[in-house]
Amino acid sequence: MIDRDLQGIGMTSRRTRERLAQRLRDQGIANEEVLKTLIDTPRHIFIDEALSHRAYEDTALPIGFNQTISQPYIVARMTELLLEAGPLDKVLEVGTGSGYQTAILAQLVDQVFSVERIRPLQEKARKRLQRLKLHNVMLRHTDGGMGWPDKAPFDGILVTAAPREVPPELLEQLAVGGRLVIPVGDEHQALKRITRVSETEYNTEVLESVRFVPLLGGTVR
Repeated sequence: MIDRDLQGIGMTSRRTRERLAQRLRDQGIANEEVLKTLIDTPRHIFIDEALSHRAYEDTALPIGFNQTISQPYIVARMTELLLEAGPLDKVLEVGTGSGYQTAILAQLVDQVFSVERIRPLQEKARKRLQRLKLHNVMLRHTDGGMGWPDKAPFDGILVTAAPREVPPELLEQLAVGGRLVIPVGDEHQALKRITRVSETEYNTEVLESVRFVPLLGGTVR
């Protein structure tokens, strides 16, 4: 049975999504596989119905608990940066949030391990991912800054909230050759990509200014 809400109509239609993808191309997103995944993924189901008409604007939107769903440009940019050197098997996402970035990753890598500190957000995300039949995602309710050491090492780690400094626990969970894409900073944040060159050596690229909610410790039930 076709889920027509996933297909969208009007402001949530595929044509609207294609226009968004073209705007992202114009902003420099070059990975066509990432762009196709954004077109195919119904962002409107990851936000409150009252905001669904704004789902394909290139803007962050509130999802409750002082959290946001990232703007499509940032989702595309971070995904592109993570995948730039080739396909990945195991990816850790820190901050499931609405589950939108999780859904994008799940269609582009073999396995996604996603951690979230706010349980109500995690439960909503779980239902959305099930609705989209994305079964290669494992979710865990935990303090995100600690990552998921039991499942390490990861070929890629993507962080959707900004710590003041890069958590050493996440660096330790990167496989050699693995890449960490993370916003870092307090008032002024920068998007960084850190590649683990060897057991003890990391290469850091500072890419662009960004604005994310802070990465907080502890959990919320």
